[in-house]
Amino acid sequence: MTAPVPVTMSATLAADEVLARRRRAGEQVLSLAGGEIGLPVLPALRDRLAEAADRNAYGSVAGSPALRSAAAGYWERRGLAVDPGLVVCGPGSKPLLFALLLAVGGDVVVPVPSWVSYAAQARLAGARPIAVPTLPGEGGVPDPEALREAVALARAAGRDPRCVVVTLPDNPTGTVAGPDTVERLARAARDLDLVIVSDEIYCDLVFDPADRAVSPAVFAPERTVVTTGLTKNLALGGWRLGVARLPDGPLGHEVHARLVGIASQIWSSTAAPVQAAAAYAFGEPPEVVAYVAAARRLHEAVVRAVAERFTAVGAELSPVRATCYLYPDFEPLREHLDAVHGVRGGEALAALLAERYGVGLLPGTAFGESGHALRVRVATSRLYGDTDAERFEALSATDPTRLPWIRASTDRVAEVLADLAGPGRPTS
Repeated sequence: MTAPVPVTMSATLAADEVLARRRRAGEQVLSLAGGEIGLPVLPALRDRLAEAADRNAYGSVAGSPALRSAAAGYWERRGLAVDPGLVVCGPGSKPLLFALLLAVGGDVVVPVPSWVSYAAQARLAGARPIAVPTLPGEGGVPDPEALREAVALARAAGRDPRCVVVTLPDNPTGTVAGPDTVERLARAARDLDLVIVSDEIYCDLVFDPADRAVSPAVFAPERTVVTTGLTKNLALGGWRLGVARLPDGPLGHEVHARLVGIASQIWSSTAAPVQAAAAYAFGEPPEVVAYVAAARRLHEAVVRAVAERFTAVGAELSPVRATCYLYPDFEPLREHLDAVHGVRGGEALAALLAERYGVGLLPGTAFGESGHALRVRVATSRLYGDTDAERFEALSATDPTRLPWIRASTDRVAEVLADLAGPGRPTS
């Protein structure tokens, strides 16, 4: 009998559960681990969901015609035209990504660092991840030259890489790979006959509209699959809806057919009421556009405020250009952390912050880094308030960092980091 594939809990979800237990036990904790966006549902979307509550039939495996047309329009407004017949809906972009890995087959190139589930999903699909580092300040996209070398070595060793996964913008770093890097990646994928799976769920959360991430589908349209969803831009993680855009051409149609077949065997169809609300959201009426713009401003203000606390004590940090994530590197503090706290790697650093200070975040090892690296992923998306009233106020505030509950969290971060870094280092 074949041994079962080892399955571990998602690092983000596991950290969230630990923090929730500690909070229920009465401990004071600061949650900077999970990436769920802590914002309320836009009322217009809540109303659309309620109006569609009587839609209880399975419907099309690929998604309703209305949703697929709306998603196609969403991508077309971003310069990526697509036939609605090549759009596939799923119960979240996460299962869609897994189904895509199954549909493409073969081993999977993943960037380092990268989202916690890419490598895990490759293993669950019976493949092996091939780790390739990213370029400084350009997270989410493997270094194109290193990619060529890694794929050549893998094939020489008898492996079968067929796919490369990228994230634009990036989780965990909050950075955006430049157009030149994306174009070189697309050329490498074409030369190596790799399918590109581009996870673009954060594309609406780039702070400067002129700085928008460029999709590899612009440079290699015949071999790029694009996925997105409503989890991040509209804070609808619990609604579970994602969409995939398949390329037009023989490869795209082949992957599309396999993807729909896999979906038919795993989830049958996505919840119909959620599809109805999502079709409205992807149509981008004025209230949706305004909500996303407000969320983007809020993310930028808070993540930049928290980033300043980390750089103030000497941690290195690439400028955050999107999302609610930052990825500080404590390498400049290595000697101090070792001498004073006995910390020599990211896991020990994360454990110290959690156990001594009640601050939950994730070590770089969760994102594919070596145990020696002193990098951690910080998510600021749970700092916006404990009630919907506070969160709506944060969305509308001119300077959300001055709201008492957000200021208390950023002050706590500064206090913890000052104690961690020790005397003699600046704290503000």
